Amino acid sequence: MAYSSLEECLLDLERNGHLVRIKEEVDPHLEMAAVHLRVYEAKGPALLFENVKGSKYRAASNIFGTLDRSKFIFRDTLQSVQKLIELKGDPMKALKSPIQNLSTGLAALKALPKKQSSFSFDKIQVSDLPLIQHWPMDGGAFVTLPQVYTEDADKPGIMKSNLGMYRIQLSGNEYELNKEIGLHYQLHRGIGIHQTKANAKGQPLKVSCFVGGPPSHTLSAVMPLPEGISEMTFAGVLGGRRFRYAYDALGNAISTDADFVITGEVDPLQNKPEGPFGDHLGYYSLTHPFPLMKVNNVYAKKNAIWAFTVVGRPPQEDTSFGELIHELTGNAIPQEVPGLKEVHAVDAAGVHPLLLAIGSERYTPYMPTKQPAELLTIANHVLGTGQLSLAKFLFITADESNQLHTHQVQPYLEYIFERIDLTRDLHFHTNTTIDTLDYSGTGLNSGSKLVLAAYGDKKRELCREVPSALKELQQFENPQLCMPGVVALQTKKFTTYEEAVKEMEMLNGQLSIVNGELNTVAQIIVCDDSSFTAATLKNYLWVTYTRCNPSHDVYGIDSFITHKHWGCRGPVVFDVRMKPHNAPALEKDPAVENKIDRLFAKGGSLEGIG
Repeated sequence: MAYSSLEECLLDLERNGHLVRIKEEVDPHLEMAAVHLRVYEAKGPALLFENVKGSKYRAASNIFGTLDRSKFIFRDTLQSVQKLIELKGDPMKALKSPIQNLSTGLAALKALPKKQSSFSFDKIQVSDLPLIQHWPMDGGAFVTLPQVYTEDADKPGIMKSNLGMYRIQLSGNEYELNKEIGLHYQLHRGIGIHQTKANAKGQPLKVSCFVGGPPSHTLSAVMPLPEGISEMTFAGVLGGRRFRYAYDALGNAISTDADFVITGEVDPLQNKPEGPFGDHLGYYSLTHPFPLMKVNNVYAKKNAIWAFTVVGRPPQEDTSFGELIHELTGNAIPQEVPGLKEVHAVDAAGVHPLLLAIGSERYTPYMPTKQPAELLTIANHVLGTGQLSLAKFLFITADESNQLHTHQVQPYLEYIFERIDLTRDLHFHTNTTIDTLDYSGTGLNSGSKLVLAAYGDKKRELCREVPSALKELQQFENPQLCMPGVVALQTKKFTTYEEAVKEMEMLNGQLSIVNGELNTVAQIIVCDDSSFTAATLKNYLWVTYTRCNPSHDVYGIDSFITHKHWGCRGPVVFDVRMKPHNAPALEKDPAVENKIDRLFAKGGSLEGIG
């Protein structure tokens, strides 16, 4: 469907049973987010809040809450988009089959942005918007589905512009309401390049924040597009409608199909504290200085609808975004890295902390011993590619049988743990960059990485129950099997790294003498609550890979260093206890949960859901 507006999309969803209207008044302070979370968890419909307390505008969420709903929204254009991305990765395909690919080329040409001479919006203020606060400790209200538009100071114009999704703080902290908002963007984002160029010229960066509009615009803002494909052109192909834009009197770009547009400028090096904010790792990202955007104008179309989502511990609506992106891009990233067959950022571990990859191993087919070689080259390439470079743990292997898949997480990890040589296959990168939202490291954006590259024949049978050697330890209690070959141990709370080293030495002393009994264990998890950590695969992935800084928190039974290489002869040990510098985990407010029960009770708009 070539939707010309968000409302047109929502009406289509409603006609087809994908949307529910909430008629009761709902408070944007915590209640709207709590409703969204409960409906998403129930795999429920898209939501249209018709009575937002304190605002005359309606709000919509969970629009992309399931892959099926997203595919329904883009049912007429998905195939064209998939072909366009495929042709970008393999342009020779178009030359080999010009007739078959003609329609794809025409679709791309028709999708060129369309400039308009005028636009019709009401001028409003930030305080008129639905100021939604999602989590109890959030610093204020945020825009969670923004399309943030900037242009290149050296090459101005829409075709060299950037459209990204970076959260926007609308209220709270030191921001002067209606005049200032906070612009949070992380490493490896296009807007950073634009601000660097504007700073070099000593001029402010013009920024426009679009909210709502056709759903293709929202998705385009989060797509990891191959270099050379414009987000606006992509939005046109995906939406079946050219991206329409204009400029206001101050020179700010306006998406004329958007529901709301906030325009302003970011002055060089002018920051203010932004956050805290509940993020997609399942914790609060804390308060840090980020660029300050001075508001020029706020525009709203007639009957505008505020689009939002809620981010928190996966899975959330951005998980469904990820599924749709994978559906669209297919093998686009592997095509960029020679020898890479698959790569998967594990949503349950907060995406960036954990990557699983399958590569090729073709360097030394004449050698009888199979060990990682080409895999290490591929790993370095992966860690140098766009947002993949934010990965903290990268597992990589090769599989000539083509039976292994990165999206089947437990079988993949079992395959690795059966084959990994812990004396050889652990490769650390210290004092490097990690995800801005990851607080396991040594500072904002700072931490370490660990590549676990395993290849060859099986070296161990993985235990499927807790070995006796782990059942009678001093200070390390309640051993629980997380998955085959992985055992969680519970111990006292973390205090300091100096004390942690002593504790790990104590564990090593108790286990090194019985090392032979631990051949079936590849990984030991030292945590605060082993029952919780081992309860589900998702818990193991979340606790282990979001709370561990490889350089500081990885130990090993009978570990050693030889010629700068670290390894261990027994199981590798991850200390994933909460540290004093870690951000607090997100928790729902019980009082708010009780208040929204009315919507799900008999006679409520959401009766029968959740």
